[in-house]
Amino acid sequence: MSLPIPLPFERPIFDLETQLERLESQANPSETTRDAIRQMRVEIARLKREVFDNLNPWEVVQLSRHDMRPKASDYIELVFDEFVELHGDRAFSDDRAILTGFAKLDDTRVMLIAQQKGRNLKERVEHNYGMAHPEGYRKALSKMQMAAKYGLPIICLIDTAGAYPGIGAEERGQAYQIAYNLREMSRVATPIVCVVIGEGGSGGALGIGIGDHVAMLQFSYYSVISPEGCASILWKHQRFADKAAHALRFTGKDLLSFGIIDEVIPEPLGGAHRDHRRTAANLKASLNVALKSLSQMDKTQLLDHRYGKFRKIGAFEEKSVEAVAEAAAT
Repeated sequence: MSLPIPLPFERPIFDLETQLERLESQANPSETTRDAIRQMRVEIARLKREVFDNLNPWEVVQLSRHDMRPKASDYIELVFDEFVELHGDRAFSDDRAILTGFAKLDDTRVMLIAQQKGRNLKERVEHNYGMAHPEGYRKALSKMQMAAKYGLPIICLIDTAGAYPGIGAEERGQAYQIAYNLREMSRVATPIVCVVIGEGGSGGALGIGIGDHVAMLQFSYYSVISPEGCASILWKHQRFADKAAHALRFTGKDLLSFGIIDEVIPEPLGGAHRDHRRTAANLKASLNVALKSLSQMDKTQLLDHRYGKFRKIGAFEEKSVEAVAEAAAT
């Protein structure tokens, strides 16, 4: 794969890699050149660890949106052995922002629900940049209910900036359909594994995000609102998006500590956009472990576990005024 266009914080790494590529292209390198190549490889690895171990939330957002980052279609090709797509919501149309169908993960047959953004402009227009309409969420739910009928586990790959906010979508019940999906997914009597592979924006992500095991790739985010949307509301301008990103606490590390997700899936050094195959291998391993664990639960245990998981999110403790005053005094 050719080197991707670097993000600002990747520029020093990219410059070194360009130099390394130039040295390695020499036909008969001298011993001095070979030593320089070895040292440069060590320096690139060190710099990658330094940069990517210390990314701030806004930089994570930029990585989650990277043009070269693997999309759902890439994971369908690299993780699953076969995929038979199912179309339509039986009511209005086939929303291409959400792909649904039968898939095979090693020896396990699953129902795959995936939000697809598209790679180039033509694909992005076809898939509406991954922003689903109500018919997309209806399609997803009907396929989940089909999976439960045939005893198939469900895998949801989440990658959207949010549900489509257009007038037509609202007229066809966008908010209602997302809320309906939340309720009905909590009742689907088969294992559900959800993974945020890029952006996990607001109700658009949550509409296929109620699962028994919820994971995120390392450089993805999962938030009630985009940083730009938050900045526009709180600071009246999108230029404060980086400030909003810090305040929202939406990275995998934060959400794991809050108990909102169950796992952060590591990405290769330098991010998923640099090594699709290794990222896909990490995702596949995580899916296999999660499905194996969930398969040991019967339907009653599964639904009780799922209900309890989401019911406890946002739990808080109340203290008396006296206790607060005493704590402040100490």
